[in-house]
Amino acid sequence: MQRSTRRSAGNRSARARQSLAELCFKRPVKLKTVDVDRYGRTVARVYCDGVDANAEQVRRGMAWVYVRYARDPALRSLEAEARRARRGLWSDSLPVPPWEWRRNRA
Repeated sequence: MQRSTRRSAGNRSARARQSLAELCFKRPVKLKTVDVDRYGRTVARVYCDGVDANAEQVRRGMAWVYVRYARDPALRSLEAEARRARRGLWSDSLPVPPWEWRRNRA
């Protein structure tokens, strides 16, 4: 029997949620509004107890940078660092961006 080395999207999602909980659960949270999207939703940087949760999730390999909308070049650098270190989702041999995963599920 052969075992796949690819992790399921659900497992990666659970790991990302756990990572975010470690950063933010029961800690003071501040939002810095960056934009409002075309659906009227707030796009924000999230700070948990003073830590930039957006950047930390990317650094840990728990979140993708959506280059089309990302304005902060530091996020791209953090993602490149996580890729090189094969942290989080980058440990998968063929990670699938969430926007592609959602499109393929439709």
